[in-house]
Amino acid sequence: MDKLVVLFTMNGCPFCDMMKTQLTEGNVEFIERDIEEHSDEYDLFVEATGSEYVPAFMIIEDAFGEPKSTAYVPDKDYMTIEEGVEIIKRQVL
Repeated sequence: MDKLVVLFTMNGCPFCDMMKTQLTEGNVEFIERDIEEHSDEYDLFVEATGSEYVPAFMIIEDAFGEPKSTAYVPDKDYMTIEEGVEIIKRQVL
């Protein structure tokens, strides 16, 4: 089952930089989406989750030919960058 991590970040956000570094060091592949450059995508994410906090992420998987995505936002689904990275690792590694 293939899984894809989409990480929403903001330029100049130290927490975003920390998460990207930890994912890279942990050999976790992800697609970065800067919220300024991809505002339409991010607006849909915010509408679905009710949260504008970053770094936020989605894990998209192909389950038997049916795409499924799960959204994760800080201060709701995880409290620290380390917790967010662990969620991602458990899901995709």
